[in-house]
Amino acid sequence: MSAEPDGPEDRLRRFATIWSRAVFPVTSTSLTRPEFEELLLPLARRLRVALLARAFDAEEGRAVGAALVRAHCTDPEALSRALDCVEAYLVLYCGEDGPQEELRLRSSRLQHAMAAGFAQALRERTLAEQEAIARAALQAQGVVAQALHASEARFRAVFEGAAIGIGIADLDGNVLQVNGALQRMFGGGEGAFRARNVKDWTHAEDAPQVWKLYDELVRGEREHYHVEKAFYRPDGTVLWTNLTVSLLRDADGRPQYQLALMEDTTERRLLNLRLRYEATHDALTGLPNRTLFFERLEKVLAAGEGQRFGLCYLDLDGFKTINDSLGHAAGDRLLVEVADRLQSCATAPGEMVARLGGDEFVALTTGPNARHEVDELAARIMNALLAPVRIEGRELTVRGSIGIVEGAAGERSAAEVLRSADITMYRAKSAGGNRFELADPEADARAITRHGLTTALPAALERGEFFIEYQPLVHLGDGSVRGAEALVRWLHPQHGILGPDRFIPLAEDTGLIVPLGRWVLEQSVRQARDWRERYGDGGPLRINVNLSPCQLTHPGLVQDTVDILERAGVAPQALCLEVTESALIGADDDLLKPLRRLAEMGVDIALDDFGTGYSNLANLRRLPVSVLKLDRSFTQSMQQFPADPVDLKIVEGIVSLAHSLDLAVTVEGVETGAQAEQLRILGCDTAQGWYYARPGPPERLHQLALVDATG
Repeated sequence: MSAEPDGPEDRLRRFATIWSRAVFPVTSTSLTRPEFEELLLPLARRLRVALLARAFDAEEGRAVGAALVRAHCTDPEALSRALDCVEAYLVLYCGEDGPQEELRLRSSRLQHAMAAGFAQALRERTLAEQEAIARAALQAQGVVAQALHASEARFRAVFEGAAIGIGIADLDGNVLQVNGALQRMFGGGEGAFRARNVKDWTHAEDAPQVWKLYDELVRGEREHYHVEKAFYRPDGTVLWTNLTVSLLRDADGRPQYQLALMEDTTERRLLNLRLRYEATHDALTGLPNRTLFFERLEKVLAAGEGQRFGLCYLDLDGFKTINDSLGHAAGDRLLVEVADRLQSCATAPGEMVARLGGDEFVALTTGPNARHEVDELAARIMNALLAPVRIEGRELTVRGSIGIVEGAAGERSAAEVLRSADITMYRAKSAGGNRFELADPEADARAITRHGLTTALPAALERGEFFIEYQPLVHLGDGSVRGAEALVRWLHPQHGILGPDRFIPLAEDTGLIVPLGRWVLEQSVRQARDWRERYGDGGPLRINVNLSPCQLTHPGLVQDTVDILERAGVAPQALCLEVTESALIGADDDLLKPLRRLAEMGVDIALDDFGTGYSNLANLRRLPVSVLKLDRSFTQSMQQFPADPVDLKIVEGIVSLAHSLDLAVTVEGVETGAQAEQLRILGCDTAQGWYYARPGPPERLHQLALVDATG
């Protein structure tokens, strides 16, 4: 019998075990390895929660990094091993069955957050230690001063036994004494110190105020100061210190000596620099990451008047296909090659390349000629991508889409610039890819509005912001109203009334078209029932409702329609579902099956916008349709007299064929009486358009029906 599969907690425990075994050997702790594993287990649980959360929260990663510092995992190797474990095993043991590519991206972001949290916690710990040292230095100052005045022996004990470096000089800067700790820090004997003056210990990275503070102290204008300062050792290497210099006065209060206390911070500084690098650079490609890029971009945008910038936002075309077919290892090698090529394109002063994540890169150029230079930079990038990349014996073609934004500093924020570049890049991708496009403020505004409408759609349906207008279907023979088409509208709080062309495509992209379409069907069928109950046979006999391609593939279409008709008490014959011709081109039997079931129940199926697709007339026989709705492009020429004879022949042929197949013909876009009369002569059955009425509320439609009925 096979063993039961590990549960989530067992897999989490396994991840914590691997983590503890990797990190424990380089951790300064009195705990045993199992005890250390128990310490890491809640941190592993936090990483799993952050990995699987619906919304990514980098704070969890930073908190885990900070917790490692509190657990005394402060050795640089400990952080490196921890990040390696998270990269290799977090998704494997804690990712469950989630989308692997997204989980790996989250894991990478968690690693950066851990490194940032580790660096921040270590910095805070360092600052706390520095504060303690500063307090100790002030205490040492008092002790040393008392020792000088009271007992040379006591002073010598403090001086030689101190763990920090101590040096004494006169007010002219001549070194008088140094202790053993200071000699070990510099790697020289006491004689080397006495041969030099304090003012000789300058360094290229000295802050401007360092020597100003020194001058104030030796003049007796300040008692002490504390700075971070670098020194050159005799062998040329650099020693970084936390330096506290205090003024020693004689018994009468006159300045007499200066006392320097130094803590060696070289290793800590190197660790902080390494952590800073890891927190601001992409682990895979070595390029600056999103964090460092935003820092640089914000500095550029905050520059003075006259500064200009240019930004190229690159996304590789078809990268997901490479990942899916060759695996993520091949995808990573491709990204490294692309990063190398991009770096070779941006070598001029003021240029920078960064990886934002996934297959998205940015290149930045600055200077007064940025408008011209950014175009050249984009062209260089496109040329650099032309050569194939050879991976695992295959030659891969690399293509990319680039969005370009150029402008003056101070006009937009970094987030706005990047958003504009992102929008422009997707415009280049939608135009076929392998090209670059320049940002267009009007296109940006349309995209932002589109995004705003997309995000507002779900709440709009819940708040009842949609309503339906009805346009009558008129019989061309006697002019009577035979039905109405339901047309949904959105009463947007900011944009006013929006037609379906503004939001139906968005609803289809987000999947909201299914609940929205169900709501339209419910309201329309209920309206048909109300017309019948209030006005009897004087009301419209049939209601036409549009059906989107997404609704066609929804498994609940037939059952939803049946339930709605039954709840409203409306016969199937009172409903006509309109499906566009393009949605049924090449449709297989599985797609047509729900339409056939509805047609068998008595629901009419209309082929909408007929003539805009391939107009495959022979295909009509296999479709379960009972009505053809001719697109207005066929009949537009009939608005004027005489009509185009070719159009007349085409419409006459379509009507004849439709009637021979027992299909009714409805014409859209009728705007003149001459047009309506010509269509009647050609044999069309019903029509709709502004000649009869524009879409409006249901009450107006019934008034039209009454006028037709009373003649």
